[in-house]
Amino acid sequence: MNRLFSTIGLIARHSRPEVAQSLLQLAAHLDQQGLRVVIDRDTQQDPLLAASAYPQVERALLGSCIDVAVVLGGDGTMLSVARHLAPYKVPLIGVNQGRLGFMTDIPLHEMQSTVSAILRGDHCPEERMLLSCTIVREGQQIAHSLALNDVVFSRGATGAMIEFEVFVDQQFVYSQRSDGLIVTTPTGSTAYSLAAGGPILHPTVSAIALVPICPQSLSNRPIAINDQSVVTVIMTRTQDARVHFDGQEHHALQDLDQVVIQRYPNTMRFLHPLDYNYYDMLRHKLHWGERLL
Repeated sequence: MNRLFSTIGLIARHSRPEVAQSLLQLAAHLDQQGLRVVIDRDTQQDPLLAASAYPQVERALLGSCIDVAVVLGGDGTMLSVARHLAPYKVPLIGVNQGRLGFMTDIPLHEMQSTVSAILRGDHCPEERMLLSCTIVREGQQIAHSLALNDVVFSRGATGAMIEFEVFVDQQFVYSQRSDGLIVTTPTGSTAYSLAAGGPILHPTVSAIALVPICPQSLSNRPIAINDQSVVTVIMTRTQDARVHFDGQEHHALQDLDQVVIQRYPNTMRFLHPLDYNYYDMLRHKLHWGERLL
């Protein structure tokens, strides 16, 4: 095998027992080809994997010791992995064991042959942008996170609408009273943003979309802005509001908190099979009509 990659990280959603068996089959297949296999320690918690001889590494450190990561699971697993590996510029390969699987595009029954082909160099690379997000309170940074899909502002347990002001590059855009706001990347445009009426953005589009969630003013509409813009959201009435990063990390917000959102310097590289087609994927996942001619 051409050693384009030599050390492979394997990561899986370990809530389903059949995932561990699939991961071990892939690990053995790669090992037989002379590749070094490292398993994510969170995945290794499965008893079947814990008994294996493959080395394990904490997810936060995994990117420092692998050349590429293979993720078995759904988009949620992929999002979690991407946020940890983005600082290391480690590419991702997705094997779908979830439901929709917008980012995990390799069917399980084709896993071994397709992953081997991709590792040989027979792949279609795709760069995806991430968002870097900072929460500032009384002039002090209190939290920072990355998001591959979206940053979501939402109302809290009281159910009351929240109020905030939005600035783009320090220019005032609007004040809004609503259930929340979605700041999405092109990757996240097919997730929560789509359900809220936002546009689908092709991954190559250099844009960030701002999508209101049930705004009180019916004139509030989604808007797409340049991906080099800096978005600042100032909370004016929080009512137990929270900000969520890819639906996996969240922080409570207070009045006058500022959340600063901008493009992260690194991109996340996905390695797809050679026959990958973004529009085929959309048509299949969203049940669009097939060709008539």
